Amino acid sequence: MIRIAVVVGSTRPRRRTAVVAEWVLREARSHPDVTAGRADVALLDLAAFGLPVLDEPVSAAFGRYEHAHTRRWSEAVASHDAFVFVTPEYNHSFPGALKNALDYLYTEWFHKAAGFVSHGVTGGTRAVEHLRTVLAELKVATVAPQVALNAFTDFEITDPTLPGTLTPGPHHAEALNDLLDDLIPWAEALGRVRAARGVRA
Repeated sequence: MIRIAVVVGSTRPRRRTAVVAEWVLREARSHPDVTAGRADVALLDLAAFGLPVLDEPVSAAFGRYEHAHTRRWSEAVASHDAFVFVTPEYNHSFPGALKNALDYLYTEWFHKAAGFVSHGVTGGTRAVEHLRTVLAELKVATVAPQVALNAFTDFEITDPTLPGTLTPGPHHAEALNDLLDDLIPWAEALGRVRAARGVRA
């Protein structure tokens, strides 16, 4: 079974990203490959791990982690075969907390698959473009279909200090389905690559 993590890519209080991630989780659980038992999907919330700004004294490439928070994050990432990164766009890129979480680890990301659901005033597409380049360095294969939710048309927001209500059009659910259609077979294929290359995660 392919284990997919929906990664909540923001740690700020009252995150709109968490609302989006819950929608992704609900939609993904109705995907045919999930209902058939070919894949499983779970939430992976960065905020739950409380990662400080990178504080490991040795590069992640060596896999020697000194801190309990790093080991816990390593085990969570290593246990998944694929990821759907849910990210906002902050100042033309993705959040520093997500970059920090990526940098904590190395081989745990190798030869896995990822897709993207973004949100923001321009749909968060620039955040995804930056994420793709970072993940390429970590040997993560990213699928082309993505979901881009616009803050003005896909949310009902009465108070800008609150997350609001997600009201995505049906085309977004279709795009997420297309994303998963690609993600799951890619994850299966890359599992064989990891096995052949002796990658532990």
